[in-house]
This record gives sequence, C-alpha cells and structure tokens, in this order.
Amino acid sequence: MKKLLVASILSALGTGAYAASLPQDLNWKTNWDEPLFASSEAKRGGTYRTHILSFPQTLRSVGPDSNSGLRAYFLDDVPKLVEKHPDTLEWIPSIANEWAFGDDNKTIYFKLNPEAKWSDGKPVTADDFVFMLKFYRSKDIIAPWYNEYYTNVIADVQKVDAHTIAVVSGIEKNQEDLLYTLGSLVPRPAHFYANPSKDENGDGIDDNFVRKFNFKGEPTTSAYYLGDVKKGKQITFEHVGNDWWGYSNRYYQNRYNVDKIRIKVIRDNDIAMKHFEKGSLDAFSLLLPSLWHEKTHSEPYKKGYINKFWGYNQMPQGAGGLWMNTAQPLLGDIELRKGIMLATDYDGMIENITRGDYTRKPHAMGFGHGNYDLPNPTPPKFDPEKAAEHFAKAGFDQIGPDGIRMNAKGERLSFGITYGVNAWTPRIAFLKEQAKLAGLEFTLNLVDGSAAFKYTLEKKHELAFLNMGTSDVPAYWEYFHSFNANKPQTNNHTNFSSPLLDKLIEQYKAEFDLAKKQELSHKIQEEITAANVIVPGYMVPYAREAHWRWMKFPEKAMTKRTYNMFSIDRTFGLHTFWIDKDIEKETKKAMKQDKTFPEVTIVDERYKL
Repeated sequence: MKKLLVASILSALGTGAYAASLPQDLNWKTNWDEPLFASSEAKRGGTYRTHILSFPQTLRSVGPDSNSGLRAYFLDDVPKLVEKHPDTLEWIPSIANEWAFGDDNKTIYFKLNPEAKWSDGKPVTADDFVFMLKFYRSKDIIAPWYNEYYTNVIADVQKVDAHTIAVVSGIEKNQEDLLYTLGSLVPRPAHFYANPSKDENGDGIDDNFVRKFNFKGEPTTSAYYLGDVKKGKQITFEHVGNDWWGYSNRYYQNRYNVDKIRIKVIRDNDIAMKHFEKGSLDAFSLLLPSLWHEKTHSEPYKKGYINKFWGYNQMPQGAGGLWMNTAQPLLGDIELRKGIMLATDYDGMIENITRGDYTRKPHAMGFGHGNYDLPNPTPPKFDPEKAAEHFAKAGFDQIGPDGIRMNAKGERLSFGITYGVNAWTPRIAFLKEQAKLAGLEFTLNLVDGSAAFKYTLEKKHELAFLNMGTSDVPAYWEYFHSFNANKPQTNNHTNFSSPLLDKLIEQYKAEFDLAKKQELSHKIQEEITAANVIVPGYMVPYAREAHWRWMKFPEKAMTKRTYNMFSIDRTFGLHTFWIDKDIEKETKKAMKQDKTFPEVTIVDERYKL
C-alpha cells in the first residue's frame, strides 16, 4: 500500500514519466584525471566549533529572507551536477559522472552517479531533477528570481531513465557557457516535499511552503545535514557518515572530515574572539586588518597554541561597493549620484582603515571574469571639489551652518548608509568624514546581521554598503533588468534600469558566440558606469585566519578558489581541513603545564596577483 501511495504522489508531481530518449552517437565526457587537492593525511572525527553574528531569519534555501544567513550550507555549497576543479578550473564530475552535448546547442545529457543519496538515505534520481524544475517555477516559494531563471534560462529537465537526464537551456549557448549554466544545477528531494493534499493549485509545492519550511531542514546531498537547532542560539550540522555517497568520487575523498560543525550565535566579534582565545571556538577570521596586525600578540599566539594563516586566492569578485537606491527621493538625479561617486573616498579608506591590505575594485561589477570584464577599468578617484560642482548642478548650491549642502527647499544633502557588520563602522565613519569635504553627509545605519540584507532586499535603504557573490561569468539580469526594479526580494539594489540596459542584457543572455557575448558584457559595464549607481568598493583576495594548532590542512594549503581555510560564519570552503585529536590533547596538556611551542605564521603567496 505504501509503495502505491508513493507512486501516486510522484505521478501527481509529474516526476514519473520517461519524457526523453538518448540520441544516437553521443560523445560522453568525464574527467577523473585532475590533481587532488585534499590530503591523504586527513583524519576523520571531531566537532568543528565556529560562530555567526546573528541567527538566520529562515533555514530555507529559497524564498523570503533566504539570501543570507546559512544559505551556503543548504544550496550554494552542495554538490552540483559538475564542478570546476579549484586549481586547474577544468570541469570534473560531481553528482553526474558523465555528460554529453546535444547537437542543438541547448541540451546536455547527464549520467548521475548511481551511488548518490540524500542524507535520509533515499537515492538521488532523475525524478529529483525533474521535480527541481517544478519547485523553482512554483509561485508558492515566493522567489521571483528563481521563477524567472528556471522558466526562461532553464527551459526543461527531462528524465531518460532513473539515472540519466536531459537538461535544456532556454537559449542557444556555446559548450562552455552551456555547461556552466546547466551543470550548476542541484536536485530537490521530491519525496520530501510531496504532499498533494496541501497543493490546491497543483504545482507540486505546498501552498503554505514559506511558513511550513521556514525552520525545517530538508534532506541534502552534502556531507553535512541539518541536525540540532536551538533557535537564536546555535545550529549543528552533522556528517552523514563514512558511507556518504560523495566518497565514491575521488575529488571528495579526504574532505569533509569533521563529524559535526557547531555554529554558535555570538553577536559581537570582539566577544567571539575572546571565546576563540579561550578555546571554545577552533578558528577565527582575521580578514579585518586591525585583528591581524593588532590583536594577535596575546599569550596563546606567543606560546604557539594558536597559529596564524594568510593565503591568497584568485576568486572572482562580485558586484559591490556603495549601492544607491534611485527610487529614493533625490537619488534619481544623476548629477547628485555623480557627486556621491566623487565624494566617496574608498581609496583613502583602504589605505587608512584597512592598512592597504584590501584592494580597490576596478569596476562596480567586480573583477576576475577574464574577457568579460572591461579592459583596464578605473574606479573614480576621490575629488570633493568636482563632487561639489555636481551637487550644485543638482540644486544643492547652498552651504548650511554645519557645512552640509542644502537646496532651495532647505533639504540637506544627507543620506543613510545601511550596513550589517559592526566591524565595518570605522570604514563607513571614514567615508562620512571625507564626504563632509564636499558638503555631503553620510549617516550610519547599522542593522543587525542578516536583517541588514533583508532591509536592502525590501528596498528601504538609501545607500547600501554591500558586496555580492559572483561566478566566472558575470550576471546582470538580477541587478539591472527592469523586471527586477522596484520589487522586493530581488537583487536590483539600485532600482535602476533603462531600455538600453534591458536590450543589452537580453542580448547578452541569448548570445551564442563567446566573443560577441564578452563584447556585450563590456557595453553593459559601460552603461552601468555611466549610470553612476554603484561606487566601486573593495575586494579581499585572500583567506586570513587564526586557528588552534590542532586544526590541520594540506601542505599546499590554498587553491585558486579557496575562499577560506575553515568554515567561518558561512561555508564556501573546500573542507580540506581536519582536527588532530592527538595534537589537541598535547596542546591542552601543555597549556596546563605552561609548556610552549614555536610561534607559527604561515603565508601562502602562490596565487597572489
């Protein structure tokens, strides 16, 4: 009876039909020959203890408020169909063992790893990928970006057999772009969401999805599934075990080594660092220059109990800096925006506040996308006199008693900068002081943790101090197409769009020829530059962390795509680290006896640009 019920549910979801057949003479590709980047010396076991600054507003990976917090653990950092090797950047198998291109420049066929399983033990099959498309197209998830992407960009997912699928792009693409788009797909567990009685509109998704799954963890294909949750206090991820399907793939061996990842909510970084130095956290991020240069000279470092690591990467850098919300009063005036561009002293902030450790983004849309990026772009230089000229053209030609410009209506030239990390306050305070030289006032709007991004998504901000993620191929539709302007829960943080940008972005998405696509990318970036809506910010091309000496990692620590060595506040890591329990016992014994070890600082500059 139970088997019949499951069959009827799958039939209702439309995931049971064999909708495709394989063409003759497909050229199947795979790649098991790239160098390994994990260490054969890695040891399994232990609990890795880290922290976040605020408890996430949801444990969903899609829908309202999901674009922050711990989404990486649920969606961004889980196995995809295929992945890029973090050093050679060649495509390697992940959930799919093989892939083959159709002859229509739209379709790729994937053979799934038959060992792949969900964390609840159910097999991963073609049905989960077919269901994925229904899931992301459903209005019940309240996620317009996903609705659009999985309707127009991903045209279809068809089941060939239990472990073979055909994935179809909405537009023709060259093979590299096609694999990048279609190979990045991850399945959704059809068996977990199946509930026809709560699906009155018949799209396969519970009509009350957002509320029902707000804090309900779904099965995952990752090595770690959501375990114990103490709302507002702590989240624990637990390892699936030694029989995790991923270990059948050579590129996953000797990775994901700890048994648990325990994430404690500590709302202040200074307090978190004290917890770390007392031994209740295993690693701590030292990206902040003040931490690396000033606060790592205490006894645990000098006595060698805590080690320091600085490694450079070559990660693509996303759009970011100071985003101007053009839907807010005054910010629709381009002369005023030009003035803000010239009155925002990012270069001075990098030199004086970050000790020159950070690097200026050359363009508002980021860096590291190869030929997609404009050749040799230059960010605007701080020039308060020229800024003042633009402000005067915008009508702010009077100086108030406090030195801040005013217009004929008596309105002050004042805008709030929304940000979500207290440690950024000195940076924004520097921008505030420098902006006064142009008669511009910045006020500081610190909003707690993940709520800051929610505030920006709801388009309540005037200016947002924010960096976004990216990939090898830059995305523009979510940031600048009019479809996403003046809508909550989209990434058009500037609310700026134009008919020309719409046309260029649509051409960019549809362009097959790689050289023409890159040329269109240049034109889009030129239009974004001309719009003056994002002051290009800074980028941090390295990982920098402190860790207790029992935390270990490969001898060749960094790869080009190592975001961090340890999972600190969000995953985005390769999980090549492990805990050496013998060294942990040795260290704790030495601390009791006041025995010391050599002070250790490791710097890996192999990928320093």
